[in-house]
Amino acid sequence: MIRGTTTLIAHLGYPTEAFKAPMIYNPWFEQAGIDAVVVPMGAKPEDYPQVLKSLFKLTNIRGALITMPHKVSTVALLDECTPAVEIAGACNAILRRPDGSLLGDMFDGAGFVRGVVRKGLQLAGARVLVVGSGGVGSAIAASLAAAGIGAIGLHDVHPASAEALGARLRKFYPALQVGTGSNDPAGYDLVVNATPLGMNDGDALPVDVARMAPSTFAGEVVMKKEMTAFLRAAQARGCKVQVGSDMLFEQIPAYLEFFGFGAATPEALRSVARLSY
Repeated sequence: MIRGTTTLIAHLGYPTEAFKAPMIYNPWFEQAGIDAVVVPMGAKPEDYPQVLKSLFKLTNIRGALITMPHKVSTVALLDECTPAVEIAGACNAILRRPDGSLLGDMFDGAGFVRGVVRKGLQLAGARVLVVGSGGVGSAIAASLAAAGIGAIGLHDVHPASAEALGARLRKFYPALQVGTGSNDPAGYDLVVNATPLGMNDGDALPVDVARMAPSTFAGEVVMKKEMTAFLRAAQARGCKVQVGSDMLFEQIPAYLEFFGFGAATPEALRSVARLSY
């Protein structure tokens, strides 16, 4: 029940139809007795800076979840950001502090990495291909580098984006082998689809799955469908997979702490979530 005392967490992106976070956070708040609610809010890119500025004039807003296509453009709208945001070049969480200033953080990468590690993937020294160098791809690449991978391949339809991400990774992780320009998945231990491909029926696959070994782990960020065409094809090859919503469940405990709502586990969140596709 939303009341006059309810604290708001905005969920900002465009379009909003694929948003899953409200179906996880809001049941959790309800069962935990927390008077807060996550509200989807659609903002087109051309309107986003003004929307964000106006939104945080509200007196009952605590913060915001940021998703596509605003994660990169948000960085310039913050008063302060964490190192994770600087490395990723993107932000997916904003906290309004008591003085009204906006602090940005990034949890996509941490959520993804926690998920694949929980599933048994050994990241130390691993070879990883990340397709997509936007906000989520950059965050995942940064967290994988922090986890000790040995080499990373980066690919994006805009080559300059992959090159820029590669330069940031080399700056912070000079020992990491960084390659750009190819989405050939052969020889990698982990292949990540960090693009929107898979949101719609008929989308092309992000990589040639026939080039993936059965021992390769496939990870997805698309949440509109649980099993995207990429994951189905990888699973048919014998690969282990991680669905997009796993990344969300793994990062939500970090979000809750960031917003000051206490602790939770992915298992507890799953037990009350009301996900639908």
